Amino acid sequence: MGCLRLATWNVNSIRIRLDALELFCALTKPDVLCLQEVKAREEDFPFEAVKKLGFEHIALYGQPGYNGVAILSKHELSNVEKCNWVGKKDARHIKAKIFDDIELNNIYIPAGGDVPDPMENLAFAHKLCFMDDMSEYFEQHKKELAQKNMILCGDFNVAPSENDVWGHKQLLKVVSHTPIEVERLTRLFKSLDFVDAVRHFYPEPEKVYSWWSYRNPNWRTNNKGRRLDHVWVSAGLQNRLLGAQIVKEMRLSSRPSDHVPVIVDIKV
Repeated sequence: MGCLRLATWNVNSIRIRLDALELFCALTKPDVLCLQEVKAREEDFPFEAVKKLGFEHIALYGQPGYNGVAILSKHELSNVEKCNWVGKKDARHIKAKIFDDIELNNIYIPAGGDVPDPMENLAFAHKLCFMDDMSEYFEQHKKELAQKNMILCGDFNVAPSENDVWGHKQLLKVVSHTPIEVERLTRLFKSLDFVDAVRHFYPEPEKVYSWWSYRNPNWRTNNKGRRLDHVWVSAGLQNRLLGAQIVKEMRLSSRPSDHVPVIVDIKV
């Protein structure tokens, strides 16, 4: 048995972050990298630069200007599928099979805007409906899907636990940590009895973050972060988890994303 090093990272534009991507790969040597917010159409995606980093297999669901998800892999990908929720083709979910026994889902849940009220803010309503739509599908197909080894990873834009944010009480009315969002993400988590791979190695009550706002120039000092980026695995993969890490150093790179990569090692 070998080890699959899986990383997920909201790069906030792959073309801007190519140097950071090269640095990250040199430092951590991921086998599979799931990217969100690639912000590139098929014709604009830097395929050659990515392949030079060793990722010969690329599954892309792109669109111009915003969103977009990609799976970069050193191993063959099959059964690639672009998934859509809430009737929108907005490039937020792509899945593929790897090693014949693992279904890998790379997901970018909508951020939801600034006002946590679905009646006043359509972006927030979209976020809630997106999670509901996925949950309902998983619940309705649980008998079939429970037989699979599944990984869900990406920028979920929700910090569900009190210890996934720097200040629980301060952020209860701030989008990403409101009770209604936590409720929706919890439903999705329970729909197939997923295991939180990061919390498997960093159990509560340890504070764990993967995002620090651009608006906070003193982010290292005050550490006001949130854990928005997640890796979940189905129960059949729990005993194959080998390790996890948050690569906080990438927040110090030149022109950084506000998210940092999350790595999980899995026995394959």
